[in-house]
Amino acid sequence: MPRVKKSTHRRARHKRILREARGYFGTKSRHFQQAKVAVMRAGQNAWRDRRQRKRNMRSLWITRITAACRMRGTRYSLFINGLKYAGVLLNRKMLSQIAIEDPAAFDKLVELSAKSTSATPSRS
Repeated sequence: MPRVKKSTHRRARHKRILREARGYFGTKSRHFQQAKVAVMRAGQNAWRDRRQRKRNMRSLWITRITAACRMRGTRYSLFINGLKYAGVLLNRKMLSQIAIEDPAAFDKLVELSAKSTSATPSRS
C-alpha cells in the first residue's frame, strides 16, 4: 500500500478551524491547538445558550404579564387560570405583546379571566 501523508487534509482542517476562530483574542485565533479548544468550547456554549434563550424569553414574558396584571389589580396565577377556564388559547408571548401594545384588549382579557374564575365552582 502506498504511504499517505496528511498534508492537504491536515492543512484544510487547520484552515477550517482557524477560519472559525477568526476574531478570537490572542493565540486562540492564530495557533491551531488553542483555536481548536476555543472553537469547541464556543460550540458548546452556543448549544447550551440556544436552549437557555428560550427559558429566558418565557421568563421575560411572564414578568411582563405579571406587571400588567398587578397594574389591573389581579395576580398572574389567577389571570392565567381564568383564561384557561374561559378557553382562551393565547400563549405567554402573545399575552405579553398584547399587554405592551394594546392595553385596552388586555383589560378585556383580565375582565374575561375574572368572570370565568368567579363562575367556576370551588374545589374545597
